[in-house]
Amino acid sequence: MRILYSHRIQSRDGMSVHVEELVTAFLQQGHEVLVVGPGFYEEARFGGESGAVALIRRLLPGALGELAEIAYNLPAYRRLRRAYDSFAPDFIYERYNLFFLAGALLSRQTGIPLYLEVNSPLAEERSRFGSLRLRGIARRLERFTWSSARRVLAVTGVLRDRIVAAGVPPSRIEIVPNGVVLRRFTTCPLPKQDGDVVLGFVGFVRSWHGLDLVIRGMATPTEGPRVTLRVVGDGPARAELEQLATTLGVADRIRFTGVVEHALVPDLVQEFDIALQPRVVAYASPLKIFDYMAAGRAIVAPDQPNIREILEHERTALLVDPADPDGVWRAVLRLARDPGLRGRLGAAARMELETREFTWLGNARRIVDWAAQDAGAAQASAALKAAQPRRRRLSRAE
Repeated sequence: MRILYSHRIQSRDGMSVHVEELVTAFLQQGHEVLVVGPGFYEEARFGGESGAVALIRRLLPGALGELAEIAYNLPAYRRLRRAYDSFAPDFIYERYNLFFLAGALLSRQTGIPLYLEVNSPLAEERSRFGSLRLRGIARRLERFTWSSARRVLAVTGVLRDRIVAAGVPPSRIEIVPNGVVLRRFTTCPLPKQDGDVVLGFVGFVRSWHGLDLVIRGMATPTEGPRVTLRVVGDGPARAELEQLATTLGVADRIRFTGVVEHALVPDLVQEFDIALQPRVVAYASPLKIFDYMAAGRAIVAPDQPNIREILEHERTALLVDPADPDGVWRAVLRLARDPGLRGRLGAAARMELETREFTWLGNARRIVDWAAQDAGAAQASAALKAAQPRRRRLSRAE
């Protein structure tokens, strides 16, 4: 198939990983893909945004910046329309972004089916975290974009329910969790029986992630092996966490790698003994969890609906009450003292990932299968309509 991939990503981070891995998976399966996105995306380094975007954000704060996002649809639509005319795609695949309407407009104008990947309810998210000003407009445009898609691809069932509540029929929503490139995780070493137990976290470090609770636990005298922490990534909470570690006297047991290329993550995760996801938003499908599963690591994660869609307590992970501030550390101590449990959970997590095909290749195959089914159904419907006898209209004279 010929796939026109549309996005408005401005930075190279977890979002860009999703785009590039899925595009690669489509190509590996023999499909043709044309990616259409902002030119400044190519300028951004991994872990940051382009200089042009950063400047625009400083110069156009608040509602002015949001109006600029809406105005961006004019050049974005022209660029996407030119690609459509020259490439003649079978469908558009678009990563949803708030105020981004190019794919929805092109689909409505030409009839080409739009498959819309939704990772979060951005009008709600930006209202809560980003001081969204044009809230009413944002919600209306979000509903417009979601309702324009032939199928909406939500990353979790929790998110699907929110999309249904916005008025999209459940029959047009599929659940497509994030994934991993399994071949990059080639070894799953047996758990260490002695020495330091390495805790690990991958991702952009924010204060709400709960790593401060882990650091405080490390400063509490306990029996058992010595625990160290490795944080693969960077973020606004790093300085605060480093200061906390220094204050509590455990800085020598904690290492921040800073931003690393995504290709290096598999080797770093496989150095963990226990992989951490202390907290997560209610509708997310965290990329790091699939990395942890592929590496066969013992996972500690919050016991909440979106995580239970992926992991099962005591079988593929230890899930803890997110309202319990000591829950993560108790789970860490239990795993640190029991190498056998770490091995059992890690092996089961890897098997679960393989069995349920939480991979980018699996996601690409499912998306193309749905597109083929929809195209077949549309052709059958058109053929049936053409085969029906036309009724002769009677004139008044008759």
